[in-house]
Amino acid sequence: MRRFAMLFVLAGVAAPALAQPGANPQIDYRGFQRLAATVQPHRQARLIDHARFNRMAAAPGTLVLDARSREAFAAGHIAGAVNLPFTEFTAESLAAAVGPNRDRPILIYCNNNFSNNAPPVTRKLITVALNIQTFINLYGYGYRNVYELNDVVDFNDPAVRWIRG
Repeated sequence: MRRFAMLFVLAGVAAPALAQPGANPQIDYRGFQRLAATVQPHRQARLIDHARFNRMAAAPGTLVLDARSREAFAAGHIAGAVNLPFTEFTAESLAAAVGPNRDRPILIYCNNNFSNNAPPVTRKLITVALNIQTFINLYGYGYRNVYELNDVVDFNDPAVRWIRG
């Protein structure tokens, strides 16, 4: 098996996950790294300010997706948002939430977009903010028309259109 993996490396081809002793064939960390690297410039071009987020959210057909837990969403969220917890992302659950059009504009936000640092939007460690995983996963499932709120806002600001649970 090692010789097989070495041949792939020498040929400039990534060795299959199964060539790694003890690797779970249902988890591909290297594939995730490649996906994240591919997503990075796409995401960078789709970070939007709060004014644009609100304009886009008001457009017919746009989905505001909140990937926080059901409990956090129930305690408060941006008006009009649809909740699909990140832990429940699958091809089927995303298709049900987004609908059949993969080109539908999707706007995302999460805890780290709020300055309050109070429930239901307690700040996460910046290197693992849910926005990052949500964007990467949406892209990985084939949704390319995703935009991410890039501003830090106060959920008490009326412009945020925060709905308290």
